[in-house]
Amino acid sequence: MTRRDWLGTASAGAAAFTGQGQPAAATKPNIVLIISDQFRADNLGCMGTNPMNLTPNLDTMARRGTLFRSACVNQPVCAPARATMFTSQYPEKHGVWKNEIALDPKAATVASILRNEGYTANYIGKWHLAPDGSKSPGAVPIEYRGGFRDFWEASNALEFTSHGYEGEMFDGDGKPIRFSDQYRVDFLTDRAVRFLKEKRTAAPFFLTISYLETHHQNDLDTYQPPRKYADKYRNPFVPQDLRPLPGSWPSQLADYYGCVKGIDDAVGTLLAALKEQGIFDNTIVVFTSDHGCHFKTRNTEYKRSPHESSIHIPLIIAGPGFNRALQISELVSQIDLAPTLLEGAGVMIPASMQGRSVLPLLDRRITEWRNEVYIGMREFVTGRVLRTPQWTYAVAAPKGSGWKPVERSNRYVEYMLYDLYADPFQHTNLAGRVETREVAQMLRGRLLQRIVEAGDPQPEIEPAWFPYV
Repeated sequence: MTRRDWLGTASAGAAAFTGQGQPAAATKPNIVLIISDQFRADNLGCMGTNPMNLTPNLDTMARRGTLFRSACVNQPVCAPARATMFTSQYPEKHGVWKNEIALDPKAATVASILRNEGYTANYIGKWHLAPDGSKSPGAVPIEYRGGFRDFWEASNALEFTSHGYEGEMFDGDGKPIRFSDQYRVDFLTDRAVRFLKEKRTAAPFFLTISYLETHHQNDLDTYQPPRKYADKYRNPFVPQDLRPLPGSWPSQLADYYGCVKGIDDAVGTLLAALKEQGIFDNTIVVFTSDHGCHFKTRNTEYKRSPHESSIHIPLIIAGPGFNRALQISELVSQIDLAPTLLEGAGVMIPASMQGRSVLPLLDRRITEWRNEVYIGMREFVTGRVLRTPQWTYAVAAPKGSGWKPVERSNRYVEYMLYDLYADPFQHTNLAGRVETREVAQMLRGRLLQRIVEAGDPQPEIEPAWFPYV
């Protein structure tokens, strides 16, 4: 069945069900969006890159649905990435260009648009888009919830209101919901299962479950896996991008993998709950992340770099319209998520959205697909990146005395160029080499075009300062 066939027959499809098993009036698909923070795409067994069998539930979901093998961020930082996912706008447009900036209460989001079409919009977990960020990590005023105005149990910065086995979130009235001696992922999953059983009406629902894991615990600079996996992955498989580079991975990778396994267990629980409630077949389920993790191998923290370990994220979509047993190789990015969900729900995509629905790719209508991703860098460096199937091309604004992160620059310099066909793990920087001069010139022109399309004035991009001649 093609996408058009599915949308045309949606009104005659299987009815959704209420928590009591009664047929609902609406036949639009429910949508469950699962976000795992700092989750590398190569954690997935279905990607064929990690032999440790950490993700059997996600692998099964990918075999049933659609796996996007080349999904990327549009900025590898929590808040900008999430704002882009929900608005389908680049940070140049939505304004959340770094952490600690709130999403505009007037922003049109996938939640607010679906809600206008009869959906309920519900949220559980980490938000990271309210004012003040880490200075005000807890309750989120309703106007800063991005259109999620129905069921709400969240913390703005869950990493600052909880640890692996204790902490709190806040309900829709701002009252704390405490947990202790229960793993944080399991606590959030239990709240989501409770929602599926008790909190829905006859209306179709959009539910986002945003886990902190597999992010490190900020105040401890450690990963906190479930206790049952604390010693399970010692002496683990090491991804090839990490192996030759100094970083934190020798001491952290085992616990990180324990967190990955905990997330996969949670996905299994959520899918089982959808089946138990009789709504599995009428629910679109998405699994993704806000950014990856390079374990301090590329700079002094965990992401904020143009390398695959930072920008390459998982994306699996299953359910009505997506159950194709497909693997999509074309480049897609976070800005395409909201249009995809809207089209999957049969809802018109507003002109304010800068991304594109990926559904044509499932029908292999690829001639109109621009197979590249535009990425912004705005914290560790102020820079811009173009990711194509073969090349990662990055430019950065020079740092001066007393440098602080800025949103944009009118002048950039080429500083990274990787040939992903020859060097998929990005160990050889080709920026400035005479043999890549023509390639760099071509990519420079394309990046300038994308910068303007995203919403910035056209800057100057200088060739690499230290060429290899």
